[in-house]
Amino acid sequence: MQGQEPNMQVAIHAGAAFTDEGSLLKSLQKNSEVLTQEGIAVIGPRRYRQVFKPAFDTLGVEPADRGLLHQMQNMLPVNPDVRRTIFSSDNFVGERALALQEGQLYPQAGRRMALLDTAYSDHQITLFLGLSNPGSFIPKLLMTLPQADRESIIRSTDLSCLSWIGMIEDIRDLAPDVQITLWSNEDTPLIWGDIVRAMGDLNDDVALNDEYDLLLSLLDDTGKSKVLGQMDSVDGQDKATVRESLAQIFEDHAKLDTVEEELELPGWSAEIIDAFSELYEQDLTKLETMPGVRILKP
Repeated sequence: MQGQEPNMQVAIHAGAAFTDEGSLLKSLQKNSEVLTQEGIAVIGPRRYRQVFKPAFDTLGVEPADRGLLHQMQNMLPVNPDVRRTIFSSDNFVGERALALQEGQLYPQAGRRMALLDTAYSDHQITLFLGLSNPGSFIPKLLMTLPQADRESIIRSTDLSCLSWIGMIEDIRDLAPDVQITLWSNEDTPLIWGDIVRAMGDLNDDVALNDEYDLLLSLLDDTGKSKVLGQMDSVDGQDKATVRESLAQIFEDHAKLDTVEEELELPGWSAEIIDAFSELYEQDLTKLETMPGVRILKP
């Protein structure tokens, strides 16, 4: 890779679908000054469409197209001051139309990460992925598909068996050198700053412009006042105490219309969601024990 420093850190922010809906990229852009000072470049979804998707479309063709690999390699900045590059697109592990096939969530994720690992073999890759409760993720995903595709998946797939475990295991098997950082989307309002800092490999004490904006947007007026008051007195408090206080404010003052989702898939009941919720918690616990996997939590 001509002109590029070896061992650059490559961070892949890959969604998942319906998690931050582009807000994380906007947050990175809002904090561009501090990221630039820290030697971090951010590249958005347009480059994904231009370079990465054509390469992923060749998966299954052997050997890998050297020209496409070269284009991917050339995406890394030729700048000695840049130590880390963040690529952001919620399509990296699979487009929404491909996100539920072969009886699995994101069945292409492992092969795609393996291709990235080949392209960036001289660099450390970390995949960043926000997960969400399959009980809400699956119906939302299905309702984005054409009716014929949706009905075909429902007929051919045991939806009750779907979890995030298979996708992560595929990535670990096919791209074992790729590190994985996960978080539960349901926790995102409380750990927004942690996610951005982890993605940028920033120190815990680096100040961010919009660390609490997402949390504030989900609260009623009383909750907003309490959070702002908490921030005024945050000096001297340990992180766990602050996080616990914010979690309690969120529980007491979240606006229901912003945190409760109406799921339109016929037959998808509250009982189904509850069953998935229990399995989801078990999966998150299992993922914590996997080598090469880090989970960000409140």
